[in-house]
Amino acid sequence: MQIQNHFSLKKYNTFGIEAKARKFVAVHSIADLETVLEENPNEKKFILGGGSNMLLTQDVDALVVHIDLKGKKILKEDDDFVWVEGQAGENWHEFVLWTIDKDFGGLENMSLIPGNVGTTPVQNIGAYGTEIKDTFISCDAMNIASREMKTFTKEECRFGYRESIFKHEAKDQYIITSVIFKLTKKNHKINISYGDIAKELENKGISNPALKDVSNAVIAIRQSKLPDPKELGNSGSFFKNPIISRTLFNQVKEKFPEIKHYDVSETEVKVPAGWLIEQAGFKGKRFGDAGIHKNQALVLVNYGNATGQEILNVSKDIQKTIFEKYGIAIEAEVNVI
Repeated sequence: MQIQNHFSLKKYNTFGIEAKARKFVAVHSIADLETVLEENPNEKKFILGGGSNMLLTQDVDALVVHIDLKGKKILKEDDDFVWVEGQAGENWHEFVLWTIDKDFGGLENMSLIPGNVGTTPVQNIGAYGTEIKDTFISCDAMNIASREMKTFTKEECRFGYRESIFKHEAKDQYIITSVIFKLTKKNHKINISYGDIAKELENKGISNPALKDVSNAVIAIRQSKLPDPKELGNSGSFFKNPIISRTLFNQVKEKFPEIKHYDVSETEVKVPAGWLIEQAGFKGKRFGDAGIHKNQALVLVNYGNATGQEILNVSKDIQKTIFEKYGIAIEAEVNVI
């Protein structure tokens, strides 16, 4: 375990932005993590997972601690359920495939989401009608200041739409080291009602899908819409889907009757941000090396040498245009550094 100075983070963020860390260290065990925190008490810390949910707009003037804890295991099981644990540095998609290979249900709709297991509770990641909170039991985390371990239950995480306590009260205070999920062993709740999953399965002639079929359908859909970060820098969905009041929605619908939406409650409506961005004419647009993907307007991309600031400028232009046209504010899902 060696601390390196002026370390390039280009390979450590999925946007492929060239930025440097003042100091950098990768930790592969809880003991390593404790040692780093103990020996560098006065250093400002920047915790780095899979680098998939951030936009670097500048060099990081801190000690970047890359969480590279590996391991996945079955903790316990009964006739109906199994409790599995993934270490924070495990690649999320590989972890999902591991559960599917064992015929454990609950994570299949979140196949191919970029990032690592440890960052999934922070964002309460989700896709195609499921979210982490649906199967989450708890996560272990180390307090950065005291180096004490704490277990956060689902209730304590206070999950919301792409929200958790780790984005608010506990922000920059804890490092998640592992996550436990409760998955089904039988009577799986197959969810194909959201997005194009049902259509994809129908095209493949599958009428009674297994977990693997749902996962394969999600992977096929995502690959058709989303660029591979290894080939084209991106962080997946850049914006959250805005949840607005039904009053505002009705006002917008009067002017734009074709607006897409999903009912959240009697008083709230979710509007797909990708639809808003596409209707505003941004889909496929390019501004130098920064742009909006041709197949999915929610995804901002780096065509090669874009700076984080250039991508941020494009995102702000999108937000401004959407608000002026629809009166709807869209928020970035990625963390801007």
